[in-house]
Amino acid sequence: MKLIKLLSVIGFFILTSCSSVYVNTDYDKKANFAAYKTYAYNKSSIDKLEISDLDKKRILYAIDAVMPTKQFSKSENPDVLINIFTKERERVNVYNNMGWGYGFGWGWGPGWGMGMGFTQTTTTPEGTLYIDIVDAKTKELVWQGIGTGYLTTNFEKKDERIAEFVSKILEKYPPVIK
Repeated sequence: MKLIKLLSVIGFFILTSCSSVYVNTDYDKKANFAAYKTYAYNKSSIDKLEISDLDKKRILYAIDAVMPTKQFSKSENPDVLINIFTKERERVNVYNNMGWGYGFGWGWGPGWGMGMGFTQTTTTPEGTLYIDIVDAKTKELVWQGIGTGYLTTNFEKKDERIAEFVSKILEKYPPVIK
């Protein structure tokens, strides 16, 4: 019974620890972000993506949904170009459980001991999405957002998961310049 409880607690922590998208950003401190109002995709970066065409569309649709909330509109003559890159890897999680105990039992007084433990190994697909914003005139990178988190193979949840990646990354755009 204790083993079942322990496994369910471990399972809960696995699921909750995997549910977030961790985001890092970097930017050119001399860029004038207020001047950027229109965007387009850099077709060559999208063509190079080594993911399914359906996932490419999901990413682009998610970006198209977020950019108007940032006061951007799509344009044939854009202020910025958006590049997208992806990476995928298997994340290996190892859980060791050794039991230690202290208490009273048969014999002459208190005692301690070590119980049998177990090791559990799981793998989770983890992905990284890079969204680069490049000044269309100078062709220089002005902002980069990187989101890392677990991936899902359940096609019914892919739209939601990809939208979460994109919205968490673009939540940090434009940068708060201090």
